[in-house]
Amino acid sequence: MLKFIAKRAANYVVMLYVAISFTYFMASAFMTPRSNYESRTPRPPQASIERTLDLANINDHTSVFVRYWHWLTNIVTKWDWGLSPSLESVNKALAPRILASTELVTLSTVLSIVLGVALGIYTAQRQYHWQDRLFSTLATFFLVIPSAVLALMIVLIAITVNDAAGFRIFYVTGLSSYSGDNLLLRFGDFLQHIILPTISLTLLGMVSYHLTQRTYLLDEMHADYVRTARSKGLTRKQAIRRHALRASLIPTGVNVAFSIASVFTGAVITESIFAINGLGRYFITAINNNDINASVAIAAFGGACTLVGALLADIFSAWLDPRIKMS
Repeated sequence: MLKFIAKRAANYVVMLYVAISFTYFMASAFMTPRSNYESRTPRPPQASIERTLDLANINDHTSVFVRYWHWLTNIVTKWDWGLSPSLESVNKALAPRILASTELVTLSTVLSIVLGVALGIYTAQRQYHWQDRLFSTLATFFLVIPSAVLALMIVLIAITVNDAAGFRIFYVTGLSSYSGDNLLLRFGDFLQHIILPTISLTLLGMVSYHLTQRTYLLDEMHADYVRTARSKGLTRKQAIRRHALRASLIPTGVNVAFSIASVFTGAVITESIFAINGLGRYFITAINNNDINASVAIAAFGGACTLVGALLADIFSAWLDPRIKMS
């Protein structure tokens, strides 16, 4: 197992380096941070523009290979991901946003997976029954409703509940408003802020896991090896639990693993509606501001999350299916 993990990790590190380097060259080719200054009114002096671009290591008059080597050296030796066009440290800007996104998506992701997979298993075993039709109809509704509309509906319901209660139960913006040192009050304040975006993201996420897990399990339930197991004396529930369920969880686990990066960077609409300064909003801002270094740093974080997820998916698949060799 350890040899397998070490070998996979080494391969993924090489893949991540190649992907990040390619992203850097692509960002350098298509983003024009110089335009941030040349479009200002009044236009800054040319010498000032060149000086600022040089300090941020994003001057297009310098060879891209020279800039790349300087950028890579700073990462390897100092873990410094560079400066934005406004000379703001990418490290300092990225760290709190990663923390905010982690706080935002961790609980909703876990709930989405657990509830979605459980619901998929439940409805697959009751195919065409009223429970299956009911939850499939609800899943279709949440699948087609825009995330912004769903989030706004949740906000309106929360405001109505607050008004009816006569005091604030839910906060609809940010992740915290308490600035004291009491840990219990701080945790309570966090729950008041996180519950609404968590509901929004959970409803959107669990629909996908519900429908895919239902499909995977239905495919396995009608497979030849399940019929063979039943012919040998196993009941339908035993055959599903011992054989079909394990096999159906493998593609679900792979889907979960490769969705980790999109979970962090794809919650832009939810972050915007609930005024949370997370990674998704920062990614959009970085692209709009021609921020090469920040865009590459966010892409690197997403790539690292994806490869960690891929490694976990390999281990999970091998644990579920003994036919998969750890070699």
